[in-house]
Amino acid sequence: MANESPEHHLLKLELATAARAAGFRAELEVGNEARTWRADVLVFDGQDRPFMALEAQLSPMTAQEARMRTDRYAADGVAVCWVAMEKRPWERCVPCLRVAAPRDRGEAWTVRYGMARYTWAAPRTVKTKAAWTHISCSLDEAVRWILQGQVHAHTGPDGSVWWTARSYVRLAIDRARLEAEAKAVQQAAAAEQRRRAAQELAAATERARLVAEQRRLAAEDRRLAAEEEAHEEQQAEQERLTDFFAHAGIKAGLWPAFMQLVCSASGKAVTCGEQSPAHGNGLLLYSRPRPGAAFQLAGVVCPCPSALTGWPADLTILVPGRAWLSRIAEAAQSPLKVAVLDPVTQRCAYERVGPRTATLT
Repeated sequence: MANESPEHHLLKLELATAARAAGFRAELEVGNEARTWRADVLVFDGQDRPFMALEAQLSPMTAQEARMRTDRYAADGVAVCWVAMEKRPWERCVPCLRVAAPRDRGEAWTVRYGMARYTWAAPRTVKTKAAWTHISCSLDEAVRWILQGQVHAHTGPDGSVWWTARSYVRLAIDRARLEAEAKAVQQAAAAEQRRRAAQELAAATERARLVAEQRRLAAEDRRLAAEEEAHEEQQAEQERLTDFFAHAGIKAGLWPAFMQLVCSASGKAVTCGEQSPAHGNGLLLYSRPRPGAAFQLAGVVCPCPSALTGWPADLTILVPGRAWLSRIAEAAQSPLKVAVLDPVTQRCAYERVGPRTATLT
Protein backbone atom coordinates (compact mmCIF):
# COMPACT_ATOMS: atom_id res chain seq x y z
CA MET A 1 0.00 0.00 0.00
CA ALA A 2 3.00 2.29 0.48
CA ASN A 3 3.46 2.45 -3.33
CA GLU A 4 -0.16 3.40 -3.99
CA SER A 5 -1.26 6.87 -5.02
CA PRO A 6 -3.52 8.70 -2.57
CA GLU A 7 -6.40 8.51 -5.10
CA HIS A 8 -6.02 4.75 -5.46
CA HIS A 9 -5.87 4.23 -1.71
CA LEU A 10 -8.86 6.47 -1.01
CA LEU A 11 -10.91 4.77 -3.77
CA LYS A 12 -10.15 1.32 -2.33
CA LEU A 13 -11.21 2.45 1.10
CA GLU A 14 -14.39 3.95 -0.31
CA LEU A 15 -15.21 0.71 -2.13
CA ALA A 16 -14.64 -1.37 1.00
CA THR A 17 -16.72 1.03 3.10
CA ALA A 18 -19.57 0.92 0.53
CA ALA A 19 -19.52 -2.90 0.49
CA ARG A 20 -19.62 -3.08 4.29
CA ALA A 21 -22.41 -0.50 4.40
CA ALA A 22 -24.38 -2.79 2.08
CA GLY A 23 -24.08 -5.59 4.71
CA PHE A 24 -21.18 -7.62 3.34
CA ARG A 25 -17.74 -8.50 4.65
CA ALA A 26 -15.10 -6.80 2.53
CA GLU A 27 -11.31 -7.17 2.85
CA LEU A 28 -8.52 -5.30 1.10
CA GLU A 29 -5.72 -6.90 -0.91
CA VAL A 30 -6.94 -10.51 -0.92
CA GLY A 31 -5.72 -13.03 -3.50
CA ASN A 32 -6.49 -16.63 -4.37
CA GLU A 33 -4.36 -19.60 -3.42
CA ALA A 34 -3.00 -19.96 -6.96
CA ARG A 35 -1.96 -16.32 -6.87
CA THR A 36 -3.49 -15.70 -10.30
CA TRP A 37 -5.30 -12.61 -9.03
CA ARG A 38 -5.26 -10.23 -6.09
CA ALA A 39 -8.35 -8.10 -5.46
CA ASP A 40 -8.19 -4.52 -4.21
CA VAL A 41 -11.41 -5.26 -2.33
CA LEU A 42 -12.79 -8.79 -2.06
CA VAL A 43 -16.42 -9.12 -0.96
CA PHE A 44 -17.78 -12.28 0.74
CA ASP A 45 -21.36 -13.57 0.74
CA GLY A 46 -23.44 -14.78 3.70
CA GLN A 47 -21.63 -18.17 3.69
CA ASP A 48 -18.31 -16.28 3.81
CA ARG A 49 -17.43 -17.22 0.26
CA PRO A 50 -15.77 -14.66 -2.03
CA PHE A 51 -18.11 -13.68 -4.82
CA MET A 52 -17.23 -10.14 -5.95
CA ALA A 53 -13.97 -8.24 -6.51
CA LEU A 54 -13.98 -4.45 -6.59
CA GLU A 55 -10.94 -3.22 -8.49
CA ALA A 56 -9.81 0.40 -8.27
CA GLN A 57 -8.08 0.55 -11.65
CA LEU A 58 -6.35 3.89 -12.03
CA SER A 59 -3.22 2.71 -13.85
CA PRO A 60 -3.22 2.08 -17.61
CA MET A 61 -4.66 -1.22 -18.88
CA THR A 62 -5.63 -2.42 -22.34
CA ALA A 63 -9.01 -3.88 -23.20
CA GLN A 64 -7.38 -7.26 -23.81
CA GLU A 65 -5.78 -7.20 -20.35
CA ALA A 66 -9.11 -6.23 -18.78
CA ARG A 67 -10.88 -9.20 -20.37
CA MET A 68 -8.04 -11.56 -19.44
CA ARG A 69 -8.02 -10.49 -15.78
CA THR A 70 -11.83 -10.68 -15.65
CA ASP A 71 -11.65 -14.25 -16.96
CA ARG A 72 -9.15 -15.16 -14.20
CA TYR A 73 -11.65 -14.07 -11.56
CA ALA A 74 -14.47 -15.89 -13.32
CA ALA A 75 -12.45 -19.12 -13.27
CA ASP A 76 -12.71 -19.05 -9.46
CA GLY A 77 -16.40 -18.10 -9.48
CA VAL A 78 -15.71 -14.47 -8.57
CA ALA A 79 -17.34 -11.59 -10.43
CA VAL A 80 -15.49 -8.31 -10.80
CA CYS A 81 -16.34 -4.65 -11.15
CA TRP A 82 -13.61 -2.37 -12.45
CA VAL A 83 -13.69 1.18 -11.11
CA ALA A 84 -11.88 4.08 -12.78
CA MET A 85 -11.84 7.82 -12.35
CA GLU A 86 -11.25 8.65 -16.03
CA LYS A 87 -12.51 7.34 -19.34
CA ARG A 88 -10.61 4.19 -20.22
CA PRO A 89 -10.36 2.11 -23.42
CA TRP A 90 -11.55 -1.00 -21.59
CA GLU A 91 -14.64 0.42 -19.89
CA ARG A 92 -17.03 -0.74 -22.64
CA CYS A 93 -15.84 -4.35 -22.71
CA VAL A 94 -15.91 -5.37 -19.00
CA PRO A 95 -18.26 -4.56 -16.08
CA CYS A 96 -17.09 -1.22 -14.74
CA LEU A 97 -17.95 2.09 -13.12
CA ARG A 98 -16.46 5.48 -13.81
CA VAL A 99 -16.56 7.61 -10.67
CA ALA A 100 -15.76 11.13 -9.55
CA ALA A 101 -14.32 12.03 -6.14
CA PRO A 102 -16.26 14.51 -3.99
CA ARG A 103 -15.31 18.16 -4.45
CA ASP A 104 -16.14 19.23 -0.90
CA ARG A 105 -15.98 17.57 2.45
CA GLY A 106 -19.15 15.70 3.29
CA GLU A 107 -20.11 15.03 -0.36
CA ALA A 108 -20.30 11.46 -1.76
CA TRP A 109 -18.38 9.76 -4.50
CA THR A 110 -20.47 9.84 -7.68
CA VAL A 111 -20.88 7.30 -10.49
CA ARG A 112 -20.75 9.05 -13.90
CA TYR A 113 -20.74 6.04 -16.22
CA GLY A 114 -21.53 2.33 -15.98
CA MET A 115 -25.05 2.39 -14.51
CA ALA A 116 -27.74 2.47 -17.17
CA ARG A 117 -31.48 2.32 -17.47
CA TYR A 118 -33.68 1.64 -20.47
CA THR A 119 -36.30 4.25 -21.23
CA TRP A 120 -39.21 3.71 -23.59
CA ALA A 121 -41.65 6.52 -24.07
CA ALA A 122 -45.36 5.85 -23.78
CA PRO A 123 -47.27 4.50 -25.52
CA ARG A 124 -44.76 1.73 -25.94
CA THR A 125 -44.80 1.11 -29.66
CA VAL A 126 -42.13 0.70 -32.29
CA LYS A 127 -42.56 4.34 -33.29
CA THR A 128 -41.92 5.79 -29.83
CA LYS A 129 -38.35 6.52 -28.78
CA ALA A 130 -36.39 4.02 -26.70
CA ALA A 131 -32.74 4.01 -25.63
CA TRP A 132 -30.22 3.00 -23.00
CA THR A 133 -29.08 6.00 -20.97
CA HIS A 134 -26.35 6.11 -18.36
CA ILE A 135 -27.42 7.52 -15.02
CA SER A 136 -25.60 9.22 -12.17
CA CYS A 137 -25.82 7.91 -8.64
CA SER A 138 -23.68 7.72 -5.53
CA LEU A 139 -20.96 5.10 -5.38
CA ASP A 140 -22.56 3.69 -2.22
CA GLU A 141 -25.83 3.11 -4.10
CA ALA A 142 -24.10 1.53 -7.07
CA VAL A 143 -22.06 -0.88 -4.89
CA ARG A 144 -25.15 -1.82 -2.86
CA TRP A 145 -27.21 -2.49 -5.98
CA ILE A 146 -24.43 -4.62 -7.46
CA LEU A 147 -23.73 -6.69 -4.33
CA GLN A 148 -27.39 -7.19 -3.50
CA GLY A 149 -28.16 -8.32 -7.04
CA GLN A 150 -30.48 -5.44 -7.88
CA VAL A 151 -28.39 -4.81 -10.98
CA HIS A 152 -26.20 -7.11 -13.00
CA ALA A 153 -23.71 -6.82 -15.85
CA HIS A 154 -25.52 -6.65 -19.19
CA THR A 155 -23.94 -6.91 -22.63
CA GLY A 156 -25.66 -4.81 -25.29
CA PRO A 157 -26.10 -5.64 -28.98
CA ASP A 158 -22.87 -3.81 -29.86
CA GLY A 159 -20.84 -5.70 -27.21
CA SER A 160 -20.80 -2.87 -24.65
CA VAL A 161 -21.12 -3.92 -21.00
CA TRP A 162 -22.89 -1.93 -18.28
CA TRP A 163 -24.74 -2.46 -15.02
CA THR A 164 -28.53 -2.41 -15.11
CA ALA A 165 -31.66 -3.90 -13.54
CA ARG A 166 -33.29 -7.00 -14.97
CA SER A 167 -36.54 -5.10 -15.48
CA TYR A 168 -34.75 -2.78 -17.89
CA VAL A 169 -33.31 -5.74 -19.76
CA ARG A 170 -36.78 -7.28 -20.05
CA LEU A 171 -38.08 -3.95 -21.34
CA ALA A 172 -35.29 -3.80 -23.92
CA ILE A 173 -36.04 -7.39 -24.91
CA ASP A 174 -39.73 -6.53 -25.31
CA ARG A 175 -38.79 -3.60 -27.51
CA ALA A 176 -36.40 -5.74 -29.56
CA ARG A 177 -39.09 -8.42 -29.94
CA LEU A 178 -41.61 -5.79 -31.05
CA GLU A 179 -39.11 -4.41 -33.56
CA ALA A 180 -38.38 -7.92 -34.83
CA GLU A 181 -42.10 -8.62 -35.22
CA ALA A 182 -42.63 -5.32 -37.02
CA LYS A 183 -39.67 -6.05 -39.26
CA ALA A 184 -41.03 -9.54 -39.93
CA VAL A 185 -44.39 -8.01 -40.87
CA GLN A 186 -42.66 -5.53 -43.16
CA GLN A 187 -40.58 -8.28 -44.72
CA ALA A 188 -43.67 -10.44 -45.17
CA ALA A 189 -45.52 -7.51 -46.74
CA ALA A 190 -42.54 -6.80 -49.00
CA ALA A 191 -42.32 -10.48 -49.92
CA GLU A 192 -46.05 -10.52 -50.67
CA GLN A 193 -45.67 -7.39 -52.77
CA ARG A 194 -42.80 -8.98 -54.67
CA ARG A 195 -44.85 -12.15 -55.11
CA ARG A 196 -47.80 -10.19 -56.48
CA ALA A 197 -45.51 -8.16 -58.71
CA ALA A 198 -43.99 -11.40 -59.99
CA GLN A 199 -47.48 -12.81 -60.60
CA GLU A 200 -48.53 -9.65 -62.42
CA LEU A 201 -45.36 -9.73 -64.48
CA ALA A 202 -45.91 -13.40 -65.28
CA ALA A 203 -49.55 -12.68 -66.19
CA ALA A 204 -48.49 -9.72 -68.36
CA THR A 205 -45.82 -11.87 -69.99
CA GLU A 206 -48.37 -14.61 -70.65
CA ARG A 207 -50.83 -12.07 -72.08
CA ALA A 208 -48.10 -10.68 -74.29
CA ARG A 209 -47.21 -14.22 -75.37
CA LEU A 210 -50.85 -14.98 -76.19
CA VAL A 211 -51.19 -11.72 -78.12
CA ALA A 212 -47.98 -12.48 -80.01
CA GLU A 213 -49.21 -16.00 -80.69
CA GLN A 214 -52.56 -14.68 -81.91
CA ARG A 215 -50.77 -12.21 -84.14
CA ARG A 216 -48.51 -14.97 -85.44
CA LEU A 217 -51.49 -17.20 -86.16
CA ALA A 218 -53.32 -14.31 -87.80
CA ALA A 219 -50.25 -13.56 -89.91
CA GLU A 220 -49.98 -17.24 -90.78
CA ASP A 221 -53.66 -17.30 -91.73
CA ARG A 222 -53.15 -14.22 -93.90
CA ARG A 223 -50.10 -15.80 -95.49
CA LEU A 224 -51.95 -19.03 -96.21
CA ALA A 225 -54.93 -17.10 -97.52
CA ALA A 226 -52.64 -15.02 -99.72
CA GLU A 227 -50.93 -18.16 -100.98
CA GLU A 228 -54.29 -19.79 -101.60
CA GLU A 229 -55.52 -16.69 -103.39
CA ALA A 230 -52.33 -16.50 -105.42
CA HIS A 231 -52.62 -20.19 -106.23
CA GLU A 232 -56.23 -19.75 -107.30
CA GLU A 233 -55.30 -16.73 -109.38
CA GLN A 234 -52.46 -18.70 -110.93
CA GLN A 235 -54.80 -21.60 -111.66
CA ALA A 236 -57.34 -19.25 -113.15
CA GLU A 237 -54.63 -17.54 -115.19
CA GLN A 238 -53.34 -20.85 -116.49
CA GLU A 239 -56.87 -21.94 -117.41
CA ARG A 240 -57.37 -18.62 -119.19
CA LEU A 241 -54.15 -19.14 -121.13
CA THR A 242 -54.81 -22.76 -122.08
CA ASP A 243 -55.30 -21.94 -125.77
CA PHE A 244 -52.17 -19.77 -125.78
CA PHE A 245 -50.10 -22.56 -124.22
CA ALA A 246 -51.27 -24.87 -127.02
CA HIS A 247 -50.43 -22.20 -129.61
CA ALA A 248 -46.98 -21.48 -128.15
CA GLY A 249 -46.14 -25.04 -127.19
CA ILE A 250 -45.36 -23.96 -123.61
CA LYS A 251 -46.08 -26.21 -120.67
CA ALA A 252 -48.38 -24.59 -118.15
CA GLY A 253 -46.05 -25.54 -115.29
CA LEU A 254 -43.22 -23.48 -116.82
CA TRP A 255 -45.31 -20.36 -117.33
CA PRO A 256 -44.68 -18.88 -113.77
CA ALA A 257 -40.92 -19.24 -114.29
CA PHE A 258 -41.21 -17.57 -117.70
CA MET A 259 -43.13 -14.63 -116.23
CA GLN A 260 -40.62 -14.33 -113.42
CA LEU A 261 -37.87 -13.94 -116.01
CA VAL A 262 -39.95 -11.29 -117.77
CA CYS A 263 -40.40 -9.25 -114.56
CA SER A 264 -36.75 -9.63 -113.64
CA ALA A 265 -35.55 -8.56 -117.08
CA SER A 266 -37.81 -5.53 -117.34
CA GLY A 267 -37.57 -4.39 -113.75
CA LYS A 268 -41.17 -3.19 -113.94
CA ALA A 269 -44.62 -4.43 -113.00
CA VAL A 270 -45.86 -6.71 -115.83
CA THR A 271 -49.29 -8.12 -116.55
CA CYS A 272 -50.67 -10.42 -119.24
CA GLY A 273 -53.39 -9.41 -121.65
CA GLU A 274 -55.18 -11.57 -124.22
CA GLN A 275 -54.09 -13.33 -127.35
CA SER A 276 -54.17 -10.82 -130.16
CA PRO A 277 -55.11 -11.94 -133.69
CA ALA A 278 -53.61 -8.66 -134.91
CA HIS A 279 -50.30 -9.77 -133.45
CA GLY A 280 -50.25 -13.31 -134.81
CA ASN A 281 -52.21 -14.71 -131.87
CA GLY A 282 -49.31 -13.76 -129.62
CA LEU A 283 -50.01 -12.98 -125.97
CA LEU A 284 -49.89 -9.27 -125.21
CA LEU A 285 -47.73 -8.16 -122.28
CA TYR A 286 -48.18 -4.80 -120.60
CA SER A 287 -45.77 -3.02 -118.25
CA ARG A 288 -46.10 -0.04 -115.94
CA PRO A 289 -43.09 2.31 -115.96
CA ARG A 290 -43.74 3.61 -112.41
CA PRO A 291 -46.28 3.15 -109.59
CA GLY A 292 -49.54 4.89 -110.39
CA ALA A 293 -48.90 5.07 -114.11
CA ALA A 294 -51.01 3.28 -116.72
CA PHE A 295 -49.95 -0.06 -118.17
CA GLN A 296 -48.55 0.17 -121.71
CA LEU A 297 -48.05 -2.49 -124.35
CA ALA A 298 -44.46 -3.65 -123.97
CA GLY A 299 -44.21 -6.93 -125.84
CA VAL A 300 -45.84 -9.94 -127.47
CA VAL A 301 -45.17 -13.55 -126.56
CA CYS A 302 -44.79 -16.09 -129.36
CA PRO A 303 -46.53 -14.37 -132.29
CA CYS A 304 -46.93 -16.45 -135.47
CA PRO A 305 -44.05 -15.69 -137.87
CA SER A 306 -46.57 -14.98 -140.64
CA ALA A 307 -47.74 -11.91 -138.71
CA LEU A 308 -44.33 -10.29 -138.60
CA THR A 309 -44.87 -8.27 -141.77
CA GLY A 310 -44.84 -4.60 -140.88
CA TRP A 311 -44.02 -5.42 -137.24
CA PRO A 312 -43.28 -2.29 -135.15
CA ALA A 313 -39.55 -2.00 -134.61
CA ASP A 314 -39.93 -0.99 -130.93
CA LEU A 315 -42.34 -3.81 -130.00
CA THR A 316 -40.37 -6.58 -128.30
CA ILE A 317 -41.07 -10.22 -129.19
CA LEU A 318 -40.68 -12.67 -126.29
CA VAL A 319 -40.02 -16.35 -126.91
CA PRO A 320 -39.36 -19.28 -124.50
CA GLY A 321 -36.32 -20.74 -126.23
CA ARG A 322 -33.91 -20.88 -129.13
CA ALA A 323 -36.34 -22.89 -131.31
CA TRP A 324 -38.83 -20.03 -131.31
CA LEU A 325 -35.96 -17.61 -131.95
CA SER A 326 -35.06 -19.56 -135.10
CA ARG A 327 -38.66 -19.44 -136.34
CA ILE A 328 -38.83 -15.68 -135.78
CA ALA A 329 -35.45 -15.13 -137.43
CA GLU A 330 -36.47 -17.15 -140.54
CA ALA A 331 -39.68 -15.17 -140.99
CA ALA A 332 -38.29 -11.70 -140.19
CA GLN A 333 -38.80 -9.19 -143.00
CA SER A 334 -37.68 -6.20 -140.96
CA PRO A 335 -35.33 -5.63 -138.01
CA LEU A 336 -36.86 -7.20 -134.90
CA LYS A 337 -35.97 -7.16 -131.19
CA VAL A 338 -36.37 -10.60 -129.59
CA ALA A 339 -36.05 -11.48 -125.91
CA VAL A 340 -35.22 -15.14 -125.37
CA LEU A 341 -36.36 -16.19 -121.87
CA ASP A 342 -35.75 -19.89 -121.25
CA PRO A 343 -37.78 -21.01 -118.17
CA VAL A 344 -35.82 -24.26 -118.01
CA THR A 345 -32.32 -22.80 -117.88
CA GLN A 346 -33.51 -19.55 -116.18
CA ARG A 347 -31.50 -17.55 -118.71
CA CYS A 348 -32.49 -14.37 -120.51
CA ALA A 349 -30.90 -12.93 -123.68
CA TYR A 350 -31.78 -10.21 -126.18
CA GLU A 351 -31.27 -10.79 -129.90
CA ARG A 352 -31.51 -8.56 -132.96
CA VAL A 353 -32.79 -10.36 -136.05
CA GLY A 354 -33.53 -9.06 -139.55
CA PRO A 355 -34.40 -10.19 -143.12
CA ARG A 356 -32.15 -12.74 -144.79
CA THR A 357 -29.44 -11.37 -147.02
CA ALA A 358 -29.70 -11.78 -150.85
CA THR A 359 -27.16 -14.57 -150.85
CA LEU A 360 -29.37 -16.66 -148.64
CA THR A 361 -32.63 -16.16 -150.55
